[in-house]
Amino acid sequence: MYNESPIKRRPSTRIYVGNVPIGDGAPIAVQSMTNTRTTDVDATVAQIRALENVGADIVRVSVPTMDAAEAFKLIKQQSKVPLVADIHFDYRIALKVAEYGADCLRINPGNIGNEERIRSVVDCARDLNIPIRIGVNGGSLEKDLMDKYKEPTPEALVESAMRHVDILDRLNFDQFKVSVKASDVFLAVESYRQLARQIQQPLHLGITEAGGFRSGSVKSAVGLGMLLAEGIGDTLRISLAADPVEEIKVGFDILKSLRIRSRGINFIACPSCSRQEFDVIGTVNELERRLEDIVTPMDVSIIGCVVNGPGEALVSDLGLTGGNRKSGFYVDGERQKERMDNDNLVEQLEAKIRAQAAIVAQRIPVEDKS
Repeated sequence: MYNESPIKRRPSTRIYVGNVPIGDGAPIAVQSMTNTRTTDVDATVAQIRALENVGADIVRVSVPTMDAAEAFKLIKQQSKVPLVADIHFDYRIALKVAEYGADCLRINPGNIGNEERIRSVVDCARDLNIPIRIGVNGGSLEKDLMDKYKEPTPEALVESAMRHVDILDRLNFDQFKVSVKASDVFLAVESYRQLARQIQQPLHLGITEAGGFRSGSVKSAVGLGMLLAEGIGDTLRISLAADPVEEIKVGFDILKSLRIRSRGINFIACPSCSRQEFDVIGTVNELERRLEDIVTPMDVSIIGCVVNGPGEALVSDLGLTGGNRKSGFYVDGERQKERMDNDNLVEQLEAKIRAQAAIVAQRIPVEDKS
């Protein structure tokens, strides 16, 4: 069953990355970044399409050289999802990818040259209606800030961010979002809290260099969960040393757990015990694998026995309660006369879930289907 999130979002201004609205109450966008060589156009396009298939709203592509900029042109022509061009130091690359259709420029104005070069990039972004993301990272703070603070601190990250914000303010450019990422959860969280009080622009969330799939997912869920629960954040990326596709899945799972944004099936499943009447773990894992293509938000409870099964089924779109040889089945909280044979639950449930997803999709307002 659908439940509204109790979280009150931080007010922010609105920008657009391609056709994706960011800030001012828009759905929190989930993004990832390609890890292929950008000059390998085919590999990069293939990865972008894989990210599109699991629901990525935005994809970031690193553009470190002019050769990469030429490749970006071809990549952009073959991509449906908005692309952020990630650029450091060379303002000419920013101008080139803007010409080639970048939907957003990820730059730090202060590290791409003198005032004249910065102005040329900002003027180009303004003329082509391209927003900018200021990206501050605890691992690459300016030398004078490290000398001042001795180590990355929230105050250091925010001061770095505000330097870049001040440059854009001085150039009368307000179409930007900001990130202050760090690999330490508490450092990142406090940095975002402080920045959220100082600017009105959208904030892009991330725990940078979070780690491998498991540890990085946990660290990101804790850190981003704290911020999102406070209403802070307009876009997010889960930074994992793993397949970028997993970043998108984890990002949506975090939003789903906070009832901020639902995409796909929310499986409610017991950890299993000796009371289970069927293989709960195997059933849920196989259904998750088979049903990744479903984007309709649904709650499906799969409980191995009658202790908690009926209660969970009452508040789910579909529910299964384990029984001896056959299990009880619920639709919209009502028990059905039919029972499911425990020997082939996966096939039966897959068919039922797909059919119900089509029905649920008709009930959801258009703006909630993302």
